[in-house]
Amino acid sequence: MPDSDDFPLPSPPHFALLACLSLATLLSSLGTSIANVGLPTLAQAFGVSFQAVQWVVLAYLLAITAAIVGAGRLGDLLGRRRLMLAGLALFTAASVLCGAAPDLWVLVAARAAQGLGAAVLMALTMAFASEAAPKGRTGSVMGWLGTMSAVGTALGPTLGGALIAGAGWRAIFLINLPLGVLTFWLALRHLPADRRHPAQTAVRFDRLGNALLALTLAAYALSMTLGRGHFGLLNGALLAAAAAGLGLFIRVEYRTAHPLIRPAMFGNAVLAGGFATSALVATVMMATLVVGPFYLAGALGLDAARAGLVMSCGPLVAALAGVPAGRCVDRFGARAMALAALIAMAAASATLPAASAAFGVAGYIVPLAVLTAGYALFQAANNTAVMGGIGGGERGAVSGMLNLSRNLGLITGASAMGALFAAGAGVADPMGGSPEALAAGLRAVFAAGAALITLAAAVAAASRPKLAAVQP
Repeated sequence: MPDSDDFPLPSPPHFALLACLSLATLLSSLGTSIANVGLPTLAQAFGVSFQAVQWVVLAYLLAITAAIVGAGRLGDLLGRRRLMLAGLALFTAASVLCGAAPDLWVLVAARAAQGLGAAVLMALTMAFASEAAPKGRTGSVMGWLGTMSAVGTALGPTLGGALIAGAGWRAIFLINLPLGVLTFWLALRHLPADRRHPAQTAVRFDRLGNALLALTLAAYALSMTLGRGHFGLLNGALLAAAAAGLGLFIRVEYRTAHPLIRPAMFGNAVLAGGFATSALVATVMMATLVVGPFYLAGALGLDAARAGLVMSCGPLVAALAGVPAGRCVDRFGARAMALAALIAMAAASATLPAASAAFGVAGYIVPLAVLTAGYALFQAANNTAVMGGIGGGERGAVSGMLNLSRNLGLITGASAMGALFAAGAGVADPMGGSPEALAAGLRAVFAAGAALITLAAAVAAASRPKLAAVQP
């Protein structure tokens, strides 16, 4: 049992609030990772193709991506406590519907509803945490929430596999019922009451802007995910539609009296830099999940079990590093820690291919550990810097944007890094590549990763004067 200094919010009321926010974070991340392991079982249970059953994961991610900014803004306008309770209720009820689904498409629809609930949880937990954290402890709180997100990601495959083996596929969704009820009870008791900000009394929700943004993001996400890395005519059409939608959305936001996202927000170096670096870093981190299985199995000769153990090192390191990373941010400042994290990540990305070629599995694990520890530190620092300079009336919207930027990076990374790996290896299907070809693909991916992280460091350094103004 850690001593009380290890907890970011040590007093009993604050600890109960932190427990509520931690469980909400765990639920949303678990909702993503636990379903992946069940896809083969679901394909067999419903008698459908693997391409069809992928919509179980895709529907959840699309709903989160499309709804998260609107959810954050609604929390600012209607009250975060009220919306958080509604989001928890929706997530829990949709989980039960998933577990009772009689066919695949009912399951997909229920997963989309579950994703809408998860969007509320993701958008509002960070807003609550930044508002409730004691002065000088914001980094610790953000680090703790990062730990819970990593725990959910790491726990999903193991827990999902055990539940499927013991109780069947429905259990991977029904497990959210007791967790959701517990989180709802904690939220009902311990979330702070909604307070109306004077400047928001006459503000209306931007329905047109929200609809345009949701459709634009859905088109972009589909363009990056359909075809599993093979970019065709449909992907190009969706990407063009997303670009047109973005232009129309920006035009609407400049003309409306109550925009969903204030255009002036992107003139703030802290916010613009925080969003951009979050997307760039998430793109690189996704490469470890997309490329890792093929390289570990095809080039290093690991079976599925050992490859899974190696890949689990990433989320495990992130989980262990979250709280210490947050404490470093509180002590040394968000700007310094963000830059230190990005430098470490760039170095790890640049050295991972050579180290794994020279030292095998150990040479892969050590840079991976540095990369994920750096990611935990970056997340704590970046979230602290961005949320630290925001007024109470916009925390939900900014938290939604921060989560959106990370999610877009993950979606982009899944497609672009997978395609780059195949191109670098010179094969259409990495499953059939030789060890030498897969090693070449790995070099291409992590050379690009090192370049993207270096770009993120340059963006963070360019916003240095304003970052200093928002330190906790």
